[in-house]
Amino acid sequence: MSVRVGIVGVGVMGSDHARIFAAQVPGAAVQAIYDADPARAKSVAEEVGAATVFGDALALIRDASVDAVLVASPDQTHKEFTLAAIAAGKPVLCEKPLAPTPAECLEVTAAETRRGHRLVQIGYMRRFDPSYVEMKSGLGSGRFGAALMLHCIHRNVAAPDWFDSKMAVSNSAVHEFDIARWLLDAELAGITVFRPKLAQGGSPGAPVYMVLESAKGQLVTIEVFIDASYGYDVRGELVCERGTIALRAPLRIETNAELIQGTAYPADWRPRFADAYRLQAQAWIKAIARGAAAQDSNAGASAWDGYAAAAVAEAGLLALAEGRRVEIRLADRPALYR
Repeated sequence: MSVRVGIVGVGVMGSDHARIFAAQVPGAAVQAIYDADPARAKSVAEEVGAATVFGDALALIRDASVDAVLVASPDQTHKEFTLAAIAAGKPVLCEKPLAPTPAECLEVTAAETRRGHRLVQIGYMRRFDPSYVEMKSGLGSGRFGAALMLHCIHRNVAAPDWFDSKMAVSNSAVHEFDIARWLLDAELAGITVFRPKLAQGGSPGAPVYMVLESAKGQLVTIEVFIDASYGYDVRGELVCERGTIALRAPLRIETNAELIQGTAYPADWRPRFADAYRLQAQAWIKAIARGAAAQDSNAGASAWDGYAAAAVAEAGLLALAEGRRVEIRLADRPALYR
């Protein structure tokens, strides 16, 4: 039997998810779609063969024909729809962020804890990216010794119209916050945020540079540059006691013309992380099909991970505003997420 997925929100990411589930995920069927734009919902439903288009997101979540829910609606709606899925007892894959604030994220973890098992996965898809997976495997092998530092670079072509300078920390860097916690198997304990002086008062996509310490004493550096102009570019290097492990972006061709040898950058994040999105979806569906115990142990980011990333972002925004190091304080972790 296929896992019947209902998708809430089919903008850029939601429509991509719908296509992935329809074409690349064995055991999944796109059952239902909701979007604030009914015409867009109808168009995507016809494209992927969804059985039903809903005019209300909560009705979709509660409908008996939907086994699991993917939330890709605007950020401010994520908490409401995720809580509705928990109340309905349905697995939910929620795009980041889980909620706008750490306090609201804790409302979700509390609701899930009352259910007694994990239903929520957050769309931190880098955990499934083959490059990051191999980096974590390399560290776990012991060959390189203990991890000392993690360097992260995150660059985009240009900031969209709705982007503001704080979002480099709260919207973009959260992927690095999550992957650092996952790779190092450690919470992040403190953060300092810098901006180049030439960038002060400039574009909201100007560079932001962060230095964090983990609870184990490792250092993490993160550069986020949303107006880098040349292409979408994510890099990472793990510095260990006896060597380093660096990410390699997937490259399919190399060109030679006009006295230049080169490789191309994608225009946004989707081509770079296409494998990660596919593997994330496949792992989610497989875990659901196997039952609640498998869902609890799924490699995907939990609601607690969504909370932790939001807490680091909140501390980062304070560090940016006040120009000082800020300690990152987390609530006590419920047993469900240990």
